[in-house]
Amino acid sequence: MATPSNGTDPSKPITVDAHQHFWDLDERFDYRWLDQINLRPIRHSFLPDDLKPHLDKSGIDYCIFVQTQHTVEENRWALQLAADHPFIAGVVGWINLIGLDCEEQVKHFKQFPKFVGVRHITQDEPDDNFIIREDVLQGLKILEKHEVPFDLLFYVKHLKHVTRLVRHCPNLRMVIDHLAKPEIKAQRMDNWRVNFRLASTFPNVYCKLSGMVTEADWKNWKPSDLRPYIDLALEFFGPSRCMYGSDWPVCELAAPYQDVHSALRAELSRLSKDEQAAIFGGNAIKFYKLPIAS
Repeated sequence: MATPSNGTDPSKPITVDAHQHFWDLDERFDYRWLDQINLRPIRHSFLPDDLKPHLDKSGIDYCIFVQTQHTVEENRWALQLAADHPFIAGVVGWINLIGLDCEEQVKHFKQFPKFVGVRHITQDEPDDNFIIREDVLQGLKILEKHEVPFDLLFYVKHLKHVTRLVRHCPNLRMVIDHLAKPEIKAQRMDNWRVNFRLASTFPNVYCKLSGMVTEADWKNWKPSDLRPYIDLALEFFGPSRCMYGSDWPVCELAAPYQDVHSALRAELSRLSKDEQAAIFGGNAIKFYKLPIAS
């Protein structure tokens, strides 16, 4: 079992928040997406010193930064943050999957132990079939070759593509962010359940128990609203392929960090201690091969 390298109790299982973000409005990145009226509450900088107190209060040892930009410059910025803050265990960055220099970019960032994965904001692509375009699949094949996992930022409508992705890249570790954003506010499952279950049949596909509160009613959500979706994720993927993610600071639109963490803790309290330890840390360590002392 891995043990914390940050001075915490070595008898306690390592805990990892597998999905959070930082942004700095003073940096030259494209934060125009934060200009939307409903996102104004989070339209300011969120940096490691803002997150650390939340992690400490919730008993979380480490976190994984996940990209928000389609530029390798954010990779460099985030890797520097990770170098300066040991509790940032990994960076899921961005690579130009359709670029002629895709493999060179992968090789370059693989030199950094804390560069642990890649994500593309697939949900915002105007082409619903973007992720299964031949040029994109070639890029994903490069990730597979170099054993770099890929985060699937999908809406429900994209889940149908998982079969094609696995067929093309059978050894690429993939994780579905935010359960593919089911319509929790409407308590709808009919357009999500079948393809979500199908995705779970592939052993190289994992699921992040993240981003649920912002798919629920921001002002009136309660843990029981999330329960049916958590239950199906556990039923389909099992505790060995689910991982906790706060989606901080986006979660702040609907709930503070501690409420997100405690709601999932309460819902998973019926699981064994080993299963909870896997979801709250062990699975992220294994999936992303985090550079944490063992």
